[in-house]
Amino acid sequence: QLQASGGGLVQAGGSLRLSCKASGSIFSIRAMAWYRQAPGQQREFVATITSGGSTNYVDSVEGRFTISRDNAKNTVYLQMNSLKPEDTADYYCNADITTTSRSRYYWGQGTQVTVSS
Repeated sequence: QLQASGGGLVQAGGSLRLSCKASGSIFSIRAMAWYRQAPGQQREFVATITSGGSTNYVDSVEGRFTISRDNAKNTVYLQMNSLKPEDTADYYCNADITTTSRSRYYWGQGTQVTVSS
């Protein structure tokens, strides 16, 4: 239902752009978000965007990451600039999706981001 891509290995100070596309019998998508989970850590919230485009970020990425969405493509993006080693994690997308049969939150598979110092 949600397919994430765009992870990789980058040096500190570099940039990456993650994408996550929703597919299936979608009627509407409300909030879309990104979370991340570092090795040995709990999954944490990174950023969210409403269907109207309002955004919210965790303090640690504010000013460096930008979440956006293309409603026509059912896709959410995360532009990550000025990456730091502490941004290393598996990144997961999440979306509040209404299909023809139900409404619930869906998770995508993780995409790995590794930032080298």
